[in-house]
Amino acid sequence: MPNGSSFSLIFACSLKMPASESTTSATSSTPCVGSSEAEHHGVTCPPTSLLGRWSISRPAAGLPPAVSRPLSTTFEPCSASLTREPEPTAVIFDGRTIQSTPESGGRAGYDGYKRRKGAKVHMAVDTLGHLLALHVTPANEQERAQVDTLAKAVQEATGESVELAYVDQGYTGEEAFDAAAHQGIILEVVKLDDAKRGFVLLPRRWVVERSFGWAARFRRLAKDYERLSETLAGLHYVAFSLLMLRKAVPLFEWSS
Repeated sequence: MPNGSSFSLIFACSLKMPASESTTSATSSTPCVGSSEAEHHGVTCPPTSLLGRWSISRPAAGLPPAVSRPLSTTFEPCSASLTREPEPTAVIFDGRTIQSTPESGGRAGYDGYKRRKGAKVHMAVDTLGHLLALHVTPANEQERAQVDTLAKAVQEATGESVELAYVDQGYTGEEAFDAAAHQGIILEVVKLDDAKRGFVLLPRRWVVERSFGWAARFRRLAKDYERLSETLAGLHYVAFSLLMLRKAVPLFEWSS
């Protein structure tokens, strides 16, 4: 049976493959990214056509969130301290605009702030940067309008353990605060000091920015190659499951 590293390689095959390749009708298994590493673990990537079908059907079926949460609850107490609760009480909300492509152009919107046409991925992460909930909209949708959807998804994923959410100034307004309060969450806006100029590392909020950077390193998530927003969301869950699995493998090896 493949170990954790083997599963990581299989996931990477799908995530690092552009959409145009994932739908190709290949009939044989092919070595893909890190072929030498794949040989070391005895893994041969499945046919690209199979990966393409999997990337559409599995995320749409809701499988990735069910995979990522057990990994997160397993890894979080080990990575911080033995006294840390497995479910978070604080999260960070933010949105990431992804450039559209011809495959996804029909559902794209224009983000005037980023000056980019595409999709906006609204993410909720814990204080370690692990993905808890995600919602995809056209890029022209406001972040404050997605608070209710994100807050509800976060509470469902964590058993209503979250009490506080750190956000930027895009989440100001009575509508956003009321939507969060309805789910038992208090929004805390982390503001940039007007006296500061250039790059500033904002307390708490840098965590979600780092998570965006993690996601952007997966070629399949660098742009919006998907025809369905459900597929784009699902591949984010797979990517973060992969990241957590790579962190957890040393812990499992140590315990054994």
